[in-house]
Amino acid sequence: MSSYILHSIEGNRQRLDGGSMYGNVPRTMWAPWSPPDGENRIELACRTFLIEDLGRDLRILLEAGIGVFFHPKKLARFGVIEPGGPGLEGVGEGRPEHVLLKNLAALGVAPDAIDVVVLSHLHFDHAGGLLTPYRAEGSYELVFPHARVLVGRRHWERAKVPHQRDRVSFVPELLRLLEESGRLELVDGESSPTLGDDFSFTFSDGHTPGLMLTELRGGSRAVVFCGDLIPGCPWIHVPVTMGYDRFPELLVDEKEQLLRRCVALRTRLLFTHDPSCAMCRVEIDERGRFVAVEGQAAVKGLEL
Repeated sequence: MSSYILHSIEGNRQRLDGGSMYGNVPRTMWAPWSPPDGENRIELACRTFLIEDLGRDLRILLEAGIGVFFHPKKLARFGVIEPGGPGLEGVGEGRPEHVLLKNLAALGVAPDAIDVVVLSHLHFDHAGGLLTPYRAEGSYELVFPHARVLVGRRHWERAKVPHQRDRVSFVPELLRLLEESGRLELVDGESSPTLGDDFSFTFSDGHTPGLMLTELRGGSRAVVFCGDLIPGCPWIHVPVTMGYDRFPELLVDEKEQLLRRCVALRTRLLFTHDPSCAMCRVEIDERGRFVAVEGQAAVKGLEL
């Protein structure tokens, strides 16, 4: 078993409609959890996690975030911002900063040092960070030139032929570049030859068919990356779903199953979209509800 070091890495953030993010929850309930702005938008992280595999000298990235590949008008439409900064509505035709790459550089990690990227799914706010920033002229490139990219096979097939309800969530140019790179690995089962036995995968269909959850069991701790099955702490409450979820009732069942296992095994949850919590554990309170405990705003060099 290898030794691992875990870091949470902030990328560009989004401001999205709060009603969409809390689809079945009244505003009077979700507003205290995620205070909206004057346009009813809430701030969401698009966080990734860097895993350093010390035994094999590998750098593994869970998710790629949203990046800044959109045309400036779409950056404004989808509320893309820099953490703690103003929106990007006024960027014009320039090249706004790719925050994920900046924060990796702050840890001394260059794009060509990333060996593996594991994507829960291919929606643009989880995979768009694989692309170079928008340029008024010229085509996109993949920003991690040597990384092998792991995606669940069923979800890849969904992305190639999306339903009209979620077609806008996918980036055809990204799919083409991944296919042409020769570095795309489609995952069918519980493990990957690239990552080995310490990493395991389970699949969820409630948010989008074939979403892939990554679990890592190190020597002393286990973590699971929740993707959009559980975007952040408020969604730990089992009945809470998003308006973006394809099959909400199925998602509720999948979420409860995962949470019960995490309670039993003391597995920590890793969140991509929670703006103030990157990781927590889960317990069951006196009312029988799942609750977040030991929340951490950031993860900096956690040994697994």
